Amino acid sequence: MFKLFALALTLLAGAAHADDTLHTDLPLSYLEQTQGDARNQPLVIFLHGFGSNEEDLFGIKDALPSTWTYLSVRAPMPVDSNGFRWFTKTPGDGDYDGVTADLQRSAGLIKDFVGKATAKYHTQSDRVFLIGFSQGAIMSYEVALRDPQLVRGIAALSGSVLPVLKAELKPDESLGKLAIFIGHGTLDQALPYASATRANEVLTGLGLKPEFHGYPGMNHTISEAEVQDLKVWLEKSLR
Repeated sequence: MFKLFALALTLLAGAAHADDTLHTDLPLSYLEQTQGDARNQPLVIFLHGFGSNEEDLFGIKDALPSTWTYLSVRAPMPVDSNGFRWFTKTPGDGDYDGVTADLQRSAGLIKDFVGKATAKYHTQSDRVFLIGFSQGAIMSYEVALRDPQLVRGIAALSGSVLPVLKAELKPDESLGKLAIFIGHGTLDQALPYASATRANEVLTGLGLKPEFHGYPGMNHTISEAEVQDLKVWLEKSLR
């Protein structure tokens, strides 16, 4: 689980409107910050990690451009009264993996959500980004690498490419325009740093050019430096 207690964000959201209302009109429940009837603005969708909820990553928006639209999504599977997950981890001590049925169901819901959100907020797929942490990063890979036309790019924070996805990936011309940010702490105790380096190797082998950031001494969390790197990458990816 990731909580933004240590993240010192000082930028304000400007004239954008954000509230704590949990919206339920799309395939997954979500929080929203938008500029009213904004059109053609970048759309950033946050996918939280295991045992957390839609509130967890939403604070990152305060360090990003205030005119953009931000949605933070709740995973469909409850862990407890206030925590959720995207999939069940498969048992065993091998590489971190997930139950296939859970992965397929959650990926389907995210794809449906992205498509309908893109239409609702009057933007285009080449201005849509997924930002995921841990299980949310894993789901970002699952969705974007299988259906790259849905988004402009993904940011995988402290995540991994699961074995089942890696086994099914092949070089594809449609992957060429997908922007990817990989960020990972070198002391991550939940998903080891090698998860990120392996993901980078897989993507490079497919002809992609991920932007890789390793954060010395960081564990399974998100740092202020990573958020600033993320901001620069998002703005660069839209040029």
